[in-house]
Amino acid sequence: MFITTQAPQDPQILSLIPIMAQASAMLFDEYQNYCAGGEGFLIDHKEDQSPVTQADLKINQFILKELAQHDPRLPVLSEESDHSERLNWSQCWMLDPLDGTKEFIHQRDEFTINLSLIHEHQTIFSMIAVPCEHVIYLGYLTETPYKYDYEQHNWSRHCKYKQQQQDAVQIGLSHRSKHAHYQEYLDLIAQEQPVIRREAGSAYKFCMMLEGEIDIYPRFHPTSEWDTSAGQGLLESIGGGLVDLSGRPFTYNQRDSLLNSGFIAFRGAESQALALNALEQLAL
Repeated sequence: MFITTQAPQDPQILSLIPIMAQASAMLFDEYQNYCAGGEGFLIDHKEDQSPVTQADLKINQFILKELAQHDPRLPVLSEESDHSERLNWSQCWMLDPLDGTKEFIHQRDEFTINLSLIHEHQTIFSMIAVPCEHVIYLGYLTETPYKYDYEQHNWSRHCKYKQQQQDAVQIGLSHRSKHAHYQEYLDLIAQEQPVIRREAGSAYKFCMMLEGEIDIYPRFHPTSEWDTSAGQGLLESIGGGLVDLSGRPFTYNQRDSLLNSGFIAFRGAESQALALNALEQLAL
């Protein structure tokens, strides 16, 4: 849960908030235009046949320009830009200017902008903007995160509290999570507690976890590093986490491939135990 608080005085937060708020507002405008049947709205496909829209490219260009002014020394590892030199970087921004392009195209408002700061392969600062809700979740790994409503100019902060025993555990799944492993995993958890299934797109599920609306988020098909870095950092900052299917936290920008294996994300210690116990029993 989040409770109202004073605006932070951290210089980095104060300089990045206007960038992400403007990028989020721009993306919201692009979405409204698209949903209204905007004539000539461009949708293309990459080499892997995944879609890319004019909104992906516009927001990418804007954030790259702003980050270069914010700190020209830091490179940016973006989904929509060249990153051929990335393995030489000990520190960089990681950016997905439109996480949930398929949600955007299908006119589902569960898409985000993901930005994180990577230092020595670890996420140390995270931001996730939710354009259709006009909010940004953000914070450092070592501190509880903030939420900022950039329309109302309201700040709130995550409140740590003892997780109470619940009647049911909330499992977050993507709309396309149809593989048999997902149902098997839910069945294993249901042996311990009743299950509530919640479907949502993209990194929006990480925001739902911060809000207490999802306890466990399993993913058995690939993602990319810019899909998970910001969410992992925010979850770890509240005592949760994200681990691969061997139980190890993801690290970033150190492998030849930017593709992630499957993972399990959890909101806290209680959900972690339940999530990993079911994972041990799952025949992958």
